[in-house]
Amino acid sequence: MSTELLITSVLLGVGLAMDAFSVSIANGLADSEMNKGRMLSIAGTFAGFQFMMPMLGWLLVTEAAKVFKWFSPLIPWIALVLLLIIGGGLLKDGIVELRGKKQGSDEETASDGDDHAPAKLTFWALMMQGVATSIDALSVGFTTAHYNSLQALLSSLIIGVVTLFICLAGLRIGRKLGELLAGRASILGGLILIGIGIEIWAKGVFF
Repeated sequence: MSTELLITSVLLGVGLAMDAFSVSIANGLADSEMNKGRMLSIAGTFAGFQFMMPMLGWLLVTEAAKVFKWFSPLIPWIALVLLLIIGGGLLKDGIVELRGKKQGSDEETASDGDDHAPAKLTFWALMMQGVATSIDALSVGFTTAHYNSLQALLSSLIIGVVTLFICLAGLRIGRKLGELLAGRASILGGLILIGIGIEIWAKGVFF
């Protein structure tokens, strides 16, 4: 495994995991008595989806590049646009969330009560969370189109493992600290993905 593949995959994993991290914080906040097995199953679900989506995206884009020869030169541009969109969305969500917390803290305090008890996270709700927080990772297959099958598999595995540990951390933070870091995590993830998109575009166009 090359150092470049490892570093890029880890950074992609961190950036892509920020949505799942924020959701994990919320899940941890909703269940302060969550045991380790439950935490592992939730984090493992997010990690599994984050592994599958980039691999599926890689399969789609490599097959398209084989069939349509003109498609290959467009890949760096598509990767740039997709990661700018995904990263920009994370940035926007993080900024909106931070502003909302500042403006809504008094209202939340005033409305606290017994009706605030969270609903139990069901299997299907967890599946929906997994899909919702990983759907962007499907587009990341465009960024790994130049990998061979083994490299793509390793990259997807690294992204999944990074997601697993980040989500476990999110669940622990949620149980203890609430949602203090959620918005900031989205901003960090957005900046990372935008940076990777620019790097991939520059390599594909100029080198």
